[in-house]
Amino acid sequence: MRTEQQPPLKQAEVDVRSCCLTEIKQTEERYTETLESIEKYFLNPLKKFFSAAEIDKVFVNIPDLVKVHKSLMVDLQDSILNKNALNLYQIFINYKDKLLIYGIYCSRVEIAIAVLDLICKEKEDVRLKLEECSKRANNGKFTLRDLLVVPMQRVLKYHLLLQELVKHTHDAADKTNLKIALDAMKDLAQYVNEVKRDNETLREIDQYQRSIENLNQPLISFGRPKGDGEVRMVSSVDKRKQDRHIFLFDVAVIVCKRRGYNYEMNDILDLNYFKITNNPTSDREGKKWCYGFYVTHQQGHTGFELFFKTRELKKKWLDQFEMAISNIRPEKANHNSHQFKMHTFERITSCSFCHLLLRGIFNQGYLCLKCGLGAHKECLGRLGLCGRTDPAKSKSKESTPPANSGLPRMVVIRDYSGIPCPHCGPPLSIHAGDVIELMFADLHSSWWQGKILATSKIGFFPSDAVRPCPCVPKPADYSAQPWFAGPMERYQAEEELLDRGNSTYLVRHRSKECTEYAISIKFNEKVKHIKILTKDGCFYIAESRLFKTVMDLVEYYKQHSLKEGFSSLDTTLQIPYRELSNGNVPRAITRAGSIPPGGCSFVPPTSSPFWSVFSPRVVGIAVARYDFCSRDTRELSLLQGDIIKIYTKMSNGWWKGEINGRVGWFPSTYVEEED
Repeated sequence: MRTEQQPPLKQAEVDVRSCCLTEIKQTEERYTETLESIEKYFLNPLKKFFSAAEIDKVFVNIPDLVKVHKSLMVDLQDSILNKNALNLYQIFINYKDKLLIYGIYCSRVEIAIAVLDLICKEKEDVRLKLEECSKRANNGKFTLRDLLVVPMQRVLKYHLLLQELVKHTHDAADKTNLKIALDAMKDLAQYVNEVKRDNETLREIDQYQRSIENLNQPLISFGRPKGDGEVRMVSSVDKRKQDRHIFLFDVAVIVCKRRGYNYEMNDILDLNYFKITNNPTSDREGKKWCYGFYVTHQQGHTGFELFFKTRELKKKWLDQFEMAISNIRPEKANHNSHQFKMHTFERITSCSFCHLLLRGIFNQGYLCLKCGLGAHKECLGRLGLCGRTDPAKSKSKESTPPANSGLPRMVVIRDYSGIPCPHCGPPLSIHAGDVIELMFADLHSSWWQGKILATSKIGFFPSDAVRPCPCVPKPADYSAQPWFAGPMERYQAEEELLDRGNSTYLVRHRSKECTEYAISIKFNEKVKHIKILTKDGCFYIAESRLFKTVMDLVEYYKQHSLKEGFSSLDTTLQIPYRELSNGNVPRAITRAGSIPPGGCSFVPPTSSPFWSVFSPRVVGIAVARYDFCSRDTRELSLLQGDIIKIYTKMSNGWWKGEINGRVGWFPSTYVEEED
């Protein structure tokens, strides 16, 4: 009978899910073994050769990682082997906070490797000892330098493992729970990436600090750098014109005079006391230094008018100044009697509203000076009344709630039947998997008010019984990319590219199984083929530089020469082969060149050739799940419900897209991609 043909399919689905669980368990076991190996065969023996400071710099917090992962490994083994993985989601949720120590490790691993290289160069005995340690640890297959990179790769893989498990889980309750765990691991990965990025920013700030003379204050106190450049300043007092070099930060402008390769600090403008006003009357087409705007002191002290060489430069600087002022004085800073100020949180903190982490290591978000709540900029207008307010007193007298409270949707993770009874209003019976629209949520209260979307029932429930609705982005699909050709043989690639211009390229599957990739590119009137190799789940053409996805590899070699891996192939990936074959691009334009015009902010540094600004390729559509406020002009602000055209997906958690003509980068965890 036909009905008897169904079980094999179900069995196959179960087998795939079992493979996902086995991979989670086995990779955690191997990784924990690697961490223990680093500690046993390298860290402990080298204590006799390294100073305490060198041990700390090279091994960072490896001992702490060992403790966490020995415990995590045991819990994962118990869940998968003895409990049918029913509590697997809870394990990842519980370990999220413990795994935040990767922020420290990943931000310092580059320095660790640099220190290790320096020690090996200067001390022959240490170099020989390291070779001995490597032989004892793994027969010399991997050096300490190789092993130090592994933790960063591992922590950024958890959400990928869970994503695959979610894909092959069909039980509704299990799937819902695993999506919550997936969100937690994605939030962790994005936090780690932002901490790493902030540490790179600190090094950039340190370079500025060294190049500016007479500067007695630490630049870090002024926040993140937003740009620097030449400007002509006119004082509101004496009207003198002075050529200066300015450095714009989150909360201040450092005004300098150029001294050769360095700068001499003349003044510091604290933007807390200034406002920015455009002056369109100064614009004179065709003349330099005639495009300006006002920087006016709010208490009547000396102000300035800043002039720039071109209209484009003026717009760039005006946007950045306005963004800085918006960060200092957000529109919703005093909403519901709060008093929020941009703040550097010493401890790792989650947003009081959306419960996602405040990412980075300085100026991560906003602190209410009254009640002490922390929040993202985009969440400031969503919080309840300042202080420990009784939600029952703050409810509207009308029984019907607003049509749209502006609060996010939550998913129920455990049942609640009304016992214990809330003190602030009628209970709302909820079941795991229910989706609730919040109506009132106060971090200090253990009871929140909401509405079940399926039944429209309203009431109060325990705040720890819900989590933010998960967003599960699809696995990367390169079919929409203008460079992807799918399965294709060498001779087919040569036929496709031979009549094209030099530096036209495509990426193809090398085998019918679609598991291996290759790049084919026209160079010096010939078609060359480059095999994309894999190692530890990463892709590369030069082993010294690994990429998490083929997309990342392509984006990198759009800006960097392929000679990194092939000395005779000195070209970048310039022209995706489908950009020329879609019939929408005039032949005259495509032959004109492939270098983006300078100063064109529409196209990012890692973008397609310049003509793609006219018809950017959409790789997906997403709906904003939460509001997001950009911190600088490269980012894209989102409002809940916005429809976003996705242009680029990067593995670091940031995607590029467009909303009504506005283009920029946004965190992928704030959106949900449509089918």
